[in-house]
Amino acid sequence: MRLFPIFAAILVCAAIYALVMERDSIAALFAPVEDTELAEAVAPDTDQGDDPLAETSEEREGTVGVVALRSTARTIDTAVTVRGQTEADRQVELRAETPGQIVSEPIRKGAFVEEDQTLCQIDPGTREANLAEALARLAEARSRIPEAEAAVPEAAARVEESRARLVEARAVLSEAEINANAAEKLSTDGFASQTRVAQTKAAVEGAKAQITSAEAALKAAESGQETAAAGIEAARSGVESAQAAVASARKEIERLTIKAPFSGLLESDTAELGSLLQAGSLCATVIQLDPIMLVGYIPETEIAKVSAGAPATARLASGGTVEGEVTFISRAADPTTRTFRVDIRVPNEDLALRDGQTAEIRIESEGVKAHLLPQSALTLDDDGALGVRIVTPDKTAQFKPVTLLRDSPTGVFVAGLEETSDVIILGQEFVADGVPVEPAFRETIQ
Repeated sequence: MRLFPIFAAILVCAAIYALVMERDSIAALFAPVEDTELAEAVAPDTDQGDDPLAETSEEREGTVGVVALRSTARTIDTAVTVRGQTEADRQVELRAETPGQIVSEPIRKGAFVEEDQTLCQIDPGTREANLAEALARLAEARSRIPEAEAAVPEAAARVEESRARLVEARAVLSEAEINANAAEKLSTDGFASQTRVAQTKAAVEGAKAQITSAEAALKAAESGQETAAAGIEAARSGVESAQAAVASARKEIERLTIKAPFSGLLESDTAELGSLLQAGSLCATVIQLDPIMLVGYIPETEIAKVSAGAPATARLASGGTVEGEVTFISRAADPTTRTFRVDIRVPNEDLALRDGQTAEIRIESEGVKAHLLPQSALTLDDDGALGVRIVTPDKTAQFKPVTLLRDSPTGVFVAGLEETSDVIILGQEFVADGVPVEPAFRETIQ
């Protein structure tokens, strides 16, 4: 029973010895290698027969042997990946605008309908009779216009006649006043009798009465002319009112037929034969799935990478892949999620895509400079920042923070380094900034 604790203690001591005394050998043995090409790069050459790390350690006292990758930045395409869903390009609920009973056979949901195809037909009832009545009233109103127009010239003639009479009466008055003045002068000199004077004064008063009568007749004629003009306006207003009634009756008849505004699929059955529809009751729902839209919401940190017309691909939850292009980018962020809506138009001629399917959308954007490095080259500094250690021109180690762009089958693409950098890919965990290193360089991963 005491043999097991003794055996376990021996194993623990051996493990501690190996971790303390043989740490470098164990680290080199278990260092991760991302691909076959990198493994060949870090494997010791058969011609030399010795580990490069061991050789460099012997050649330079106080330096650390490392394996470095001479990397040159390349231009890669970047993409924004978001979760989204499919959405019908157009969808409309067709509702009745006038009450009535359905007299058409129903069309079942899932059927494809063409633009302007009749979906629901409502019983006309008395609407056609209302239209006939409105047409009769229109004809009657139009017949009144010639009569009203004929009264205008007659009224104008009466006005001219009254004006002529007024002018004549004023001339008679002027003549009578002249005669009266002459008679008074002659009477003063004894050449005219008082009877003559009285006759001329009577003539003046008669002329004034004729003027008053002529002015009254003129006013009556002008009033008649205004009445004739008002009659024309009333007749024309009656025609316009009758035309409005005819248009309303015809529109009411048009509303009896509910048609598809565009070609698409019925998402619901049309109204059943014999059912009574009220104004606002649903006749059918039509959706258009060709083309179909992919809708995603991009965070504000990446919205600047997306532009209208950019190509995009999407992998559906069902496993299919589709392609399209960006047609809309929202200018206003969602107040809750602080994301921006993006629409991608995708052809869907066979109607294989349905409304509401989940998709992983990848939107291409402009390329950036990046380095392809093995994932094992990444490390963390004391503050937890992600980066790599490089070999400086004076052959010392230096930490450089990087930004991880994306994975690839041969490594990871990172940004934040110089155009050409010597990145330590083996031994970076055993050096710190400023520590002298003796690198064994390898070529850049292709």
